[in-house]
Amino acid sequence: MQGNGEHHANDERLPATARAAGCASPFDRAAWFGLLEAYGFAGRGRLDARGSAGATSAWLPLRREAPGNLTGLTNWYSFGIRPLFDGDADQEAALHALFAGLRKRAARLTLYPVADPDALAAALRAAGWWVKETRAGDRHWLDLGEMDHDAWWASRPGALRNTVQRKAKKGVVDIQLLTDFDPGSWAAYEQIYAASWKPEEGHPELLRAFAEAEGLGGRLRMGLARIDGIPVAAQYWTVEDGTAFIHKLAHVEDSLKASPGTLLSAALFRHVIEVDGVKRVDFGTGNDGYKRDWMNRHDPLWRIEAFNPSRVAAWGPALKAFARSLLRKDS
Repeated sequence: MQGNGEHHANDERLPATARAAGCASPFDRAAWFGLLEAYGFAGRGRLDARGSAGATSAWLPLRREAPGNLTGLTNWYSFGIRPLFDGDADQEAALHALFAGLRKRAARLTLYPVADPDALAAALRAAGWWVKETRAGDRHWLDLGEMDHDAWWASRPGALRNTVQRKAKKGVVDIQLLTDFDPGSWAAYEQIYAASWKPEEGHPELLRAFAEAEGLGGRLRMGLARIDGIPVAAQYWTVEDGTAFIHKLAHVEDSLKASPGTLLSAALFRHVIEVDGVKRVDFGTGNDGYKRDWMNRHDPLWRIEAFNPSRVAAWGPALKAFARSLLRKDS
């Protein structure tokens, strides 16, 4: 397998033309990684690893952790990390070159969350890394296939459908859907989140900047639910390449009897299916029970740990990691 592994200084960055294989995601764009760096998530420094094969380049945005340790440039808002490609030919060779070249720079590499680990793990092993894959989380998503909105809704649990029907008939909850960023609506979302059961928002400034950018790109889908004019539930979605991504949802605790969050979800699902024509809805990371009511697919997420056998510093951590796996299998 031919290719050249290349690693660039901070002034040589992931190009805007780089794309992941498969459906596009907001977490694959150069702008997303730029936001993470701008808001302090690059650890000891950002490194955009690159490998090339012919006219194709593979890219992987990383951050430096402890000396010799690299990890995927992600944070708790990220749905996943995967390689990006500039060019369509020889992508496998370019990825091999990336990981082969990275062995000159690191003793250890960690990638999380990874939805499809097989190709990544195979490329790492082919490039000479010791690789350990660990199940580490869950993702729920909706595959509509040939279903329209009504067919999908008929497939949902009866208790959910009955709740939406009964609460909607009462007319207590007013629903507003937005496709542009509105500062007043975002302030209402932040107010609702602060009054909800959710833990304190990890980095609200980053989330707002992300929402503003998605609004400018025409991808924002936001919903607010009000009772007597007071905002009581909010959700932040985006739509891209046939997929709707559910980023944030919150409701005020004392509004639960009116089910504003459930009614808001139903309205947003209808909008993205009927108006935007999506074929997938991605509920992100986490195994919250309520997600099963809306989704029809469930997959594990994975953590990939790769150890460089040419670095003595990797031997101890690798031994511990693989020993833990053996102990779990024996228990």
